[in-house]
Amino acid sequence: MKKKVMLGMSGGVDSSVAALLLLREGYDVTGVTMRLRPDEYMCQSAAGGCCSLDDIDDARRVAYKLGIEHLVLNFTEVFERDVIDYFAAQYAAGLTPNPCIACNRHVKFNAMLRRAKELEFDYIATGHYAVIQQSPAGRWLLKKAPASKDQSYVLYSFTQDQLSRTLMPLGKYTKPEARAMAEEAGLPVAHKPDSQEICFVENNDYAGFIERYTGETAPAGEFVDQNGNVIGRHRGITHYTVGQRKGLGAAFGKPMYVTKIDTVHNRIILGEEGSQYASSLIAADLNFIPFDTLENEMDITAKVRYQAKPAKAKLVPLGAGKVRVDFEEAQRAVTPGQAVVFYDGDLVVGGGTIQAE
Repeated sequence: MKKKVMLGMSGGVDSSVAALLLLREGYDVTGVTMRLRPDEYMCQSAAGGCCSLDDIDDARRVAYKLGIEHLVLNFTEVFERDVIDYFAAQYAAGLTPNPCIACNRHVKFNAMLRRAKELEFDYIATGHYAVIQQSPAGRWLLKKAPASKDQSYVLYSFTQDQLSRTLMPLGKYTKPEARAMAEEAGLPVAHKPDSQEICFVENNDYAGFIERYTGETAPAGEFVDQNGNVIGRHRGITHYTVGQRKGLGAAFGKPMYVTKIDTVHNRIILGEEGSQYASSLIAADLNFIPFDTLENEMDITAKVRYQAKPAKAKLVPLGAGKVRVDFEEAQRAVTPGQAVVFYDGDLVVGGGTIQAE
């Protein structure tokens, strides 16, 4: 019998081509679009980000074209609790979260996998660009996609069970190749642009979203320099992130960067050029993939944000669920709340959340 696969279909080209490839590989594919956003945060148009009503229609049209079943499953409760609430709470605490990582961790590879098991599917699948392999010893591994659109950074939280039940058919392809396959197959989303925004935040207005969502306005406070001198007023800490230079809302006569967010005193600490770099960081909320725990120091490369280049570093276990990452060269905008992901060549060693001091 054909293996049954529940494929997450966002209505974009990547998940649509994933469906095409899985069918060619002989799987029995059911496309599932996850309804994530509560009604008040649903957009009609895909221009507002992924998971809009138009995206659901696009996924349905692709499924019809490919002759596969299409379902819409409601995951709004877990998405609101583990993604939106988390996002708002982290910003209010002076941190900068990555909601896409939270969504992958709690929704796509946890809640969706649980639903797939309940419905007796053998696997789940997505249109991510990454590679899942099993080692000769039986350990499941995650590796970078060889193409330029590698998405392993947002996938470091995989468990062994999740890896063993997940397929990523796009791992060995490039985005132009995926679009070419979509066009050749006559898929109606072949030229649909990628979503660039957080799906529940329109126009990248994080502070405005948090204010509307929580009903609370972050109070204004003081900008101070690294010596504690007051040099201006800020609009509320939800408007700022470590490493930020533009959009500070004040002029200082020279470039100034956010170096720290002091939630206790409602202050934003600013520094001059060079202050936005750090040579080490502490990470917690860790997950490792090739092994369960880090016992000894390890030479790695690390990324402190999705678009960053991997940088040479040493991974040092600290106990109490924390590690220190010591970089050979200082890194720009090491931002508390963001993820740091560890690599050994193409192998994803794991990752964690960057901690504030």
